[in-house]
Amino acid sequence: MSWTPCFLSMLSTLVLGVSVPPGALDCWVFLSCLEVLQRIEGCCDRAQIDSNIAHTVGLWSYATEKLKSLGYLCGLVSEKGPNSEDLNRTVDLLAGLGAERPETANTAQSPYKKLKEALSSVEAFEKHYLDLSHATIEMYTSIGRIRSAKFVGKDLAEFYMRKKSPQKAEVYLQGALKNYLAEGWALPVTHTRKQLAECQKRLGQIENYLQTSSLLASDCHLTEEERESFCREILSFASRQTDSPGHKIVLPLHSFAHLRDLRFTPPNAVVHVGGVLSVEITVCSQMPVPVQVEQIAIHVHFSIEKNNYRKTAEWLTKHRAAGGLVSFPAEAAPCPAPQSSLPALELCEMFERSPSDNSLNTTGIICKNVHMLLRRQESGAALEASTGVALEDGAHVLKCTSVTLEPGANTITFQTQAKEPGTYTLRQLCASLGPVCFVLPHIHPPVQYDVYSQEPQLRVEPLADSLLAGIPQKVKFTVTTGHYTVKNGDSLQLSNIEAMLILCHAENRAVIYSNTREKASDAALRVQSSDKVTSISLPAAPAYHLIEFELDVLSLPSAPAAGGESAVLGTTEPHWKHRDTQKASHSMATTDHRVSIDCPWSIYSTVIALTFSMPFRTTHSLLSAGTRKYVQVCVQNLSELDFQLSDSNLVAAGDSSDLRLVPLHTDSQQHVRSEQAVFFVWELKWTREPPPPLHGQFSVGFSPASEQRLPVSLKPYTYEFQVDSFFTLYSVTAEISPPPGAELCKTGALCSLEVTITRLADLLEVDKDEALTESEEYFSTKLMYEVVDNSSNWAVCGKSSGVVSMPVCARATHRVHMEVMPLFAGYLPLPDVRLFKYLPHHSAHSSQLDADSWIENDGLSVDKHVDEQLDSSSIRSRGSGHSAASSEHKGLPMPRLQALPPGQVFNCSAGTQVLVVPSKDDHVLEVSVT
Repeated sequence: MSWTPCFLSMLSTLVLGVSVPPGALDCWVFLSCLEVLQRIEGCCDRAQIDSNIAHTVGLWSYATEKLKSLGYLCGLVSEKGPNSEDLNRTVDLLAGLGAERPETANTAQSPYKKLKEALSSVEAFEKHYLDLSHATIEMYTSIGRIRSAKFVGKDLAEFYMRKKSPQKAEVYLQGALKNYLAEGWALPVTHTRKQLAECQKRLGQIENYLQTSSLLASDCHLTEEERESFCREILSFASRQTDSPGHKIVLPLHSFAHLRDLRFTPPNAVVHVGGVLSVEITVCSQMPVPVQVEQIAIHVHFSIEKNNYRKTAEWLTKHRAAGGLVSFPAEAAPCPAPQSSLPALELCEMFERSPSDNSLNTTGIICKNVHMLLRRQESGAALEASTGVALEDGAHVLKCTSVTLEPGANTITFQTQAKEPGTYTLRQLCASLGPVCFVLPHIHPPVQYDVYSQEPQLRVEPLADSLLAGIPQKVKFTVTTGHYTVKNGDSLQLSNIEAMLILCHAENRAVIYSNTREKASDAALRVQSSDKVTSISLPAAPAYHLIEFELDVLSLPSAPAAGGESAVLGTTEPHWKHRDTQKASHSMATTDHRVSIDCPWSIYSTVIALTFSMPFRTTHSLLSAGTRKYVQVCVQNLSELDFQLSDSNLVAAGDSSDLRLVPLHTDSQQHVRSEQAVFFVWELKWTREPPPPLHGQFSVGFSPASEQRLPVSLKPYTYEFQVDSFFTLYSVTAEISPPPGAELCKTGALCSLEVTITRLADLLEVDKDEALTESEEYFSTKLMYEVVDNSSNWAVCGKSSGVVSMPVCARATHRVHMEVMPLFAGYLPLPDVRLFKYLPHHSAHSSQLDADSWIENDGLSVDKHVDEQLDSSSIRSRGSGHSAASSEHKGLPMPRLQALPPGQVFNCSAGTQVLVVPSKDDHVLEVSVT
């Protein structure tokens, strides 16, 4: 090969360390690359050459680079052409090439002829250099190596700049800059921007040049002198008088300054019409010197929402973040990303061995994640040309003029007076320097403030969670003036109702607050009341202020209404509701008082409703102890306050002197805490028989424990009692005895149960029913007894129920014996003994049937009027409880049971317990504790 002697001689020259003239090595490399490429073209067809471009493009790029070096060395790229020294150097290089070898002498486009021709003139060099550069770029592009193509293009751009062709150089500089930005190379970006700025300046692209200059003025990789020079370029152009005064050059703000945060005053960014709003922004200037800005403006978008005029300051404040400070992230500027954000290199060793003898041919290091480091990011990188930022022009603009931006953070305050209600959204931030405007096109996150026009409002609310009837409690009145100015003489007219009083005090005062809850003043409140109207004189207050005052109200107790709720104003509406509390699940009786209020700013009346809860709930019961009768009244405190109850009494409705009510509670005052109850007991004593009907009325005075007692009573409660209820007809005594020879009852041992039923009174009117039978000597009635143990402590052995014939006379006694077995050890309560009236069925066959047979057949029917206190389960415990019409006793007359009214049976053994000891042979001990 012809290039082999040249290669060997040059290699020996380098090894021996012999010096060669400048450019000789570049000539040798250029010729070697082209000769290799020429030999490849000679032995391969076009398809093979195209498929091997990835392997040969490096030689084309290397040859282009060496030709460029020779052109710069020989002065072929300078603006004035080569000088004498350059010409001498060129002659020396051409002489050093020697004569062309015979094998390439007849070739028209041999590498020797191309190099000699390229160094012979400026035009020839330009032709050959451009051909090689474009061919290399096309080859890199065809195989997808765009990054390498952009680097060749950058060299080509430098060539065009030297040749005074900036219009051709701009495209290649933009391409190279885009690649540097995508890969995050800071210094190449800065260097390329400087070249691009020079290119744009030569082309007269003022807008692009100013944008690139602003980027360079804020570039920390340049020296302070260089940054200041680019900043002066911007200021110089801004101070010029342009031919078209209305023309604006709009540039992005990120290269000039950065919006760091924004703060509203008031913090909730809500003001009323006519109010003043302050907007304070912090702008960080990136210029190296102080810059005098003619105007900084915030363009605001105004919108009116539907029914916006009805929104109050409270509503708007709830839907707005508190604090008033909004921070903005740094905007992504077209600057190189830091190298730390790129993935780390993943390097590994590479060895290539000969397949024949496994000898090592080559070794090196390869990068496994090169696809991540050198991936294409053209779509994400922005050009340095104008971004086409549009400057909004609207009627709502916040301005601040003659502002000096020092390097670093600067605080700028805007003030505006709201004139129209609606929502104002901050859209753009613009800094103007003459015809140059630096604009932040979108303020993100969105920032807005609201202006409202509010109607006057009146709000009445209790200070406590709930209002209690019968106690003076404070109610807060809040007047929101809105756009109305309260004048001297304006007053609120409240319609009076009988069930609720408004208490007037001389020390009542009203406090006036500003819209931001700052106290403005206070004044005495004058309240005048008549039979129908209560007048409250309001103090003078300006618009968009608050007037607050408190008054005492008292709800008088009244009986609940039987009908539905009333809709008439000024009336009381009692009803029941459930307390919303976790302490108790009791229902409280409540009363709603509706009051009509006439306000000076409206021709319509305002209706308010105050709900008062009855703090107490009362229940009563009739108690018996032998022949003595008692009335017990339970007063339960349902409120959250503590009360002192006093003056409790129970009186008969009639004028009967035969009945006396003797109170058993000696303390006239009793303290009842929240969710607790107290009991009042009276004994009924009468002097004649039968006693007259009793109608009792109970009333009690109350007051909070922390205040003096108030002369206010609860609503009266009336209790009616049946005459029958005042007599105890029968007493029942039960007694359990241990087995014979034993001192105590033991578990599992049969014990004796004796039930004694005693008649306490002679024949009365209440005995004259169908159960009463008359013999020659006395009257008698049939009773059914039943022994049950619902607690399962005893096992009743044998018959647990039966029917007895009881003489109707005083001290008549009947005893029943049966056996029971204790199932547990310990103090066990006695089984229950119940009495029922045994009413025969009206039938001709009723006298032929034995009563005990009905008990055995378990076919008793219970009277429909049996009291609820009768435990139906005890009746059913003897069997399935078939009715008289059941298939088993179909057609047979069935007796009926009737429970005795409360108080007619006195259980003398109630509460009595029997000690049961465990058996000695028990392995498992079960003890019942009652």
